[in-house]
Amino acid sequence: MSLLFTPTEIRGLSLKNRIMMSPMGTTAAGADGKVTDWHLLHYGDRALGQVGLIMLEVHAVMEDGRDEGSLGLWSDEHVPMHRRLVDLLHAQGSKVGVQLWHAGRKTNVPGKAVSASGLSSGGRSSRALTIEEIEEVVRSFGAAAVRAAEAGFDAIELHAAHGYLLNDFLSSYTNRRTDRYGGTREKRYRLLQEVIEAVRSVWNGPLFVRVSANEYGPEGNGIEDSVFFAKRMKAQGVDLIDVSSGGVYPEKPKVYPGYQVPYAETIRAEAGIPTAAVGLVTTGLQAEEILRNGRADLVAVGRELLRDPFWPRRAAEQLGVRIEEPAPYRGFWFPDRAPAAAE
Repeated sequence: MSLLFTPTEIRGLSLKNRIMMSPMGTTAAGADGKVTDWHLLHYGDRALGQVGLIMLEVHAVMEDGRDEGSLGLWSDEHVPMHRRLVDLLHAQGSKVGVQLWHAGRKTNVPGKAVSASGLSSGGRSSRALTIEEIEEVVRSFGAAAVRAAEAGFDAIELHAAHGYLLNDFLSSYTNRRTDRYGGTREKRYRLLQEVIEAVRSVWNGPLFVRVSANEYGPEGNGIEDSVFFAKRMKAQGVDLIDVSSGGVYPEKPKVYPGYQVPYAETIRAEAGIPTAAVGLVTTGLQAEEILRNGRADLVAVGRELLRDPFWPRRAAEQLGVRIEEPAPYRGFWFPDRAPAAAE
């Protein structure tokens, strides 16, 4: 039996397989941040393809914390179309998560860049947040979590990676504050700690956090820091760490198939918390190896699912597994299952 296609459970949420669609920002929304018909088609294809957990792309928790074209949950007006999307994906057997986020200093909206310490990014300057503004950020994450529940989402993921606002506070390179939100690892963790507390106070479902396990710079966080933070997250009731890397320094790491998997493996072993492995996972055999060797609990697939919404079927064939096809396709995927009328 393939582990990739063995059902699993996270905080009472049952997944039909261990494939997670990695959150990938498409910037296909309008200025209002609402779900469009394009999103229904985009994510609906992956649900037809039998992805177990579809993690929607970044959703801004504040209008001033978005990118141009990003989705949002900063307003109650977002909920109805999000509920329509969630219901659509549920109808095809997929569970649905939403990634909550503040773009911070990396926003592409002119004049809106904020950060821990006023550093620039991509030639754009930012200003450091005040204590009062930090408190508003925390409240906004909590309010967005309430809207996520109203929309029917199954899981929430906090985006604390890739140099965005939560990562900006976590990083020993970008956080140069001297108040209670900067300095030691404990103080740099404070913003994420307060965000987790705010979300957990209104959300009882699975809670994930995406991290940059290695920032690939001499002054940035490394895997030891990430293990430290992961232990704190586990104590706060986080259920899974979605392990990515980079995005803080301008330089990009060398990439190759599975290049981030060792980070997921280390955090899982040393912090004792489930992880998702991501990063150029392209075949069913590769995904199965990750799970079989206890390197992660979910396999997050990104670009390969953009290329092929039915990647789970291809992975299943590589592993000698037959997965359930959408009923209208019956007899086309597996001719021996064709209903009599189609023969």
